[in-house]
Amino acid sequence: MPHITVDYSAPLDRRGFALALHPIVVETVDARLAACVTSFREVEETVTGDGTGAPALVHVDIALLPGRTPEAKARLSAAVLDLLPRYLKDTEGVGLSAEVRDLDPSYAKG
Repeated sequence: MPHITVDYSAPLDRRGFALALHPIVVETVDARLAACVTSFREVEETVTGDGTGAPALVHVDIALLPGRTPEAKARLSAAVLDLLPRYLKDTEGVGLSAEVRDLDPSYAKG
């Protein structure tokens, strides 16, 4: 099950982004659409370095069951970064990042 978590402090069309992202996840790492779950966490404040860096951010974390190649995960990270600007009100000064990783072997679903 792709667990997708988005931390954001910039104005983001959350629903639109998730609905656009899920098919990309399916296509890129061979997941099931119904298994894609995206959660959003609004970040109240960010402080970067000495305080002069990007004041806003969007970070997308995608955790997958093991078995995808590093190349597939890198393609998905790149696709996320390509998609994000379409769902942000303004991208100027916004730090964008993405990570695609394997779920820990301790992962269990009830």
